[in-house]
Amino acid sequence: MTKRFVVICVIFFVAGTVLFPGCFSGGQPLVPSENSTKGLTEFGTSIAPSQGDWLITRLSAEMPHLNPITSTDAYSSLVLAWIFDGLLDRNPQTLELIPRVANRWEVSEDHLSYTFYLRNDVCFSDGHPLTAKDVKFTFDKLMDPTTDAPHLKNYYMDVESCEIIDDYTVRYHCKKPYYQHAVMLGLLEILPEHIYGQGDFNNHPNNRKPIGSGPYILSEWQTGLQLVLERNPNYWRKNEGQPYFDRIVYQIILDDNASFLKLRRGDLDYMAIRPEDWIRRGQSETFQKQFNMFIYPRPAYNYIGWNTRNPVLKEKTVRHALTMLLNRQQIIERLYYGMAEPIDSPFMPGTPEYHSEIKRWNYNPEEAKLLLDRSGWIDHNSDGIRDKDGRDLAFEIMTTNSNPIAEKILTVYQEDLKRAGINMQIRQMEWASLLERVDARNFDAVLMGWQMPPDPDPYQVWHSSQAEKGSNYVGFINEEADRLIEQARVSFDREERIRLYRRFQEIVNDEQPYTFLMAPKAIVAVDKRVHGIRVYPFGVYEKEWFVPTDLQRYVHAKEN
Repeated sequence: MTKRFVVICVIFFVAGTVLFPGCFSGGQPLVPSENSTKGLTEFGTSIAPSQGDWLITRLSAEMPHLNPITSTDAYSSLVLAWIFDGLLDRNPQTLELIPRVANRWEVSEDHLSYTFYLRNDVCFSDGHPLTAKDVKFTFDKLMDPTTDAPHLKNYYMDVESCEIIDDYTVRYHCKKPYYQHAVMLGLLEILPEHIYGQGDFNNHPNNRKPIGSGPYILSEWQTGLQLVLERNPNYWRKNEGQPYFDRIVYQIILDDNASFLKLRRGDLDYMAIRPEDWIRRGQSETFQKQFNMFIYPRPAYNYIGWNTRNPVLKEKTVRHALTMLLNRQQIIERLYYGMAEPIDSPFMPGTPEYHSEIKRWNYNPEEAKLLLDRSGWIDHNSDGIRDKDGRDLAFEIMTTNSNPIAEKILTVYQEDLKRAGINMQIRQMEWASLLERVDARNFDAVLMGWQMPPDPDPYQVWHSSQAEKGSNYVGFINEEADRLIEQARVSFDREERIRLYRRFQEIVNDEQPYTFLMAPKAIVAVDKRVHGIRVYPFGVYEKEWFVPTDLQRYVHAKEN
């Protein structure tokens, strides 16, 4: 369901941490697993969809707030996509732009003017009509210098203005071409001016009670427990395009074991599960009678980000050594049970942009030690920790406290570093607090992940302009990389962009501001009463899911 089109933060360590339903991220179709092909055939179109019932799933972390402009994490994105609309949408199979609030649009030959013609029957959940004024308000609020949205603003920096032509027509004027303008302008989720036009936008009271024009409203948010979405009574798509469930419930369950037990009891209808649970507990006859399994690649990867402002971590040689001291293959085999693919750059394997011939920094402790020796990082005082110029080779790495796999990865890594004379301390934090520290650049290193958008543009995460306030948390600054990113943004030739991106990846690979880890596969269990499930390029698409009338579980609960 989510239409997220920028790179967003996620706790992403196992194949069961976060679902990315309908995120449509990437350029090439994925090959479904045998199980997902079975699910597509069995539950695709053989039964007519039915309205009703609930869909109950899990959130593995609680988002700080819900605002389509200022929220930066994948958990917010999952929920917001049900509540807000954009001018356009994406076809889940082809990834092409299709009408939504705008029923048509025009692009000038010079790619500097974008005109959108809005439907006149769209209203927000409070009944207020959605007009061109709301579209302009959303854009203007995004670009307001006081709005805390650096992760988004960089995509719109070449858009000069949004002009209201009439009540249902807007025209964007751009000062330079950008190959993603149609996507960024079309998929920007629209806020109602009469709600968000008053008060402190960054800390708006409706960040806990969002108002949009999408198919659902947030009827309940119990902190630490659950978020409940119910049908929007004023939703404009009454006859086609309306999702089938009366209610969607996101239960906030931090612990993987607890969530798996709730799934097996039937308290959850679907969720992503860990490879360990799939191997050890998901193979039972009882489990397979209850659930359909879908296993597929997904457009996200995890990484360790090195804050290059740190005096210890600013040396490229140190970062090279740190990467060579991480045994990724062992982690993939032992913790992911082989259900992950190692990566070496910020593009997804299997896409044309990914540089498959790039240098791989393989696990090599002896070579890492030699690198550090040659760089002057030697244990001068015989305390077991390398030092240089009076500074120990020591740092702290942050991660979430809601996923035990993260701790296991870092514990294994910690032992390898210790044997090499490096002192690494692990700090586990609640998700919102971790994001706050990262946004403030108050960290040494962090284990996190990125969910990737279609036609990835590295600017948000890697351009030097985003280092102080933006998604370039690690402070990566390289003039040639900046030039390559900027050249790619104005090229409408994908082959040319690929050429530029491959050189860019070589630079990032040499600098190692990230130690790239792997892209885990999604392993999704869905209760067999749920039908309409297909695995599309880069995700499942909950909008099409339904429960046949005779299998609906929450009919009486709904009526009461």
